[in-house]
Amino acid sequence: MDTYDVIVVGGGPAGEVVAEGAVRSGLSAVVVEAEAVGGECSYRACVPSKALLRPGAARAAARSVEGTRQAVTAALDPARVLARRDRFTGRGDDTGQADWLEGAGIALVRGHGRLAGERRVDVTRADGTVRALRARRAVVLCTGTEATLPPVEGLDRIDVWTSREATTADAVPERLVVIGGGVVACEMATAWRSLGSRVTVLVRGQALLGGWEPCAGEEVARGLSDLGVSIRFGVSAVRVARDADTRTVSVSTDDGTVLDCDEVLAAVGRRPRTADLGLASVGLPAGDWLPVDDTCRVTAAEGEWLYAVGDVNHRASLTHMAKYQARACAAAIAERAAGRPAVTGGHQPWSAEADRVAVPQAVFTRPEVASVGLTERAAREAGLTVRTVEYRIDDVAGAALHADDYRGLAKLVVDEARGLVVGCTLTGPMASELIHTATVAIVGEVPMERLWHAVPAFPTVSEVWLRLLEAYGR
Repeated sequence: MDTYDVIVVGGGPAGEVVAEGAVRSGLSAVVVEAEAVGGECSYRACVPSKALLRPGAARAAARSVEGTRQAVTAALDPARVLARRDRFTGRGDDTGQADWLEGAGIALVRGHGRLAGERRVDVTRADGTVRALRARRAVVLCTGTEATLPPVEGLDRIDVWTSREATTADAVPERLVVIGGGVVACEMATAWRSLGSRVTVLVRGQALLGGWEPCAGEEVARGLSDLGVSIRFGVSAVRVARDADTRTVSVSTDDGTVLDCDEVLAAVGRRPRTADLGLASVGLPAGDWLPVDDTCRVTAAEGEWLYAVGDVNHRASLTHMAKYQARACAAAIAERAAGRPAVTGGHQPWSAEADRVAVPQAVFTRPEVASVGLTERAAREAGLTVRTVEYRIDDVAGAALHADDYRGLAKLVVDEARGLVVGCTLTGPMASELIHTATVAIVGEVPMERLWHAVPAFPTVSEVWLRLLEAYGR
């Protein structure tokens, strides 16, 4: 049995950062990976999706300014866009990531890892043999999530797209039906429409991006419609079938419509990859999320040896927050290994508190939308004394100079009792780049009166912060 201080099951961004942090603290670490080192984000999610979205956004940005609009007349070149995406992902080749692990002093064991009792992991390799590992200090589960399919008759028999297929497809479907109204649905509808596909989005509810401020979903819906995407609210797919000869898919909906398409993307949610992790060997139910404390220690497990980082703990399913948790987790493991208590709270480096109060996120549609902190609804439900401030970003001089047809909105959620920003939502070009200012304000608990002294440069889009403060009043 091979022994390491820390065993990390899952070699995605979270697993890589935990292992690196452990090694930097003087501990030995091994990463167990069943697929590709680098994880979903590198090959089938964040990286390829943004690679698909950026060309359309760049073209739109050029066409938003008089003088360059006339120079940009051709459509995107799908073959070149897909080739550029493949350069970023290496088509799943993880050689570079594996070499990085070796260079960082982190061992790699390829195969499917399962818990086999306290501090023990059995790894089943491709040839069926099993390698037993033992952890002196900790086992960290970083196995992420997988797409779920909605209860649509025939969906499991048509080679349906999930986020994996939508980000890695080698050809543009002539017609695409998207089931869902969340981030994946909106981004992939944007990307494939930009590449020439005729896209229809079926949304069971009455809005896109549920859980966001309503203005975000409204702006994304407007943007998709402007691109030529057909959005059908209050409509669900009930039956699908693929013709064996033509490969055409028919999608029957609950309003009696039948849509013909070439591919169907199911983007309705994700579940934890914990069904085959050996959780029963340590008294935990298989297939569930793994609740953790602020050090990412699994609270249902006895002792201080089992941790869960990233999407699998269901705190904040975003790559950047997974890496944030991973840094905290590695610091906590190191503290405990040294015999010191890793007590949460007090802004300690091993206390992952920001993923409860200040989670930044961005959707790379056209327009972009971004948010951090609480929505107005969530703040009121939390019992805060809430005041909101809104300002049209298009009325800012820097925005008008940035694009002739700039359209965007900024909304602040303020806790009046403390005079602090607790939430912010932005829509419009560059929203993803602007949101970090709000993140700093929320995490730093910067009082509104102090923000007056953070003077934005003129003429930039960031001047919207001055306008928001003016609308709020001293």
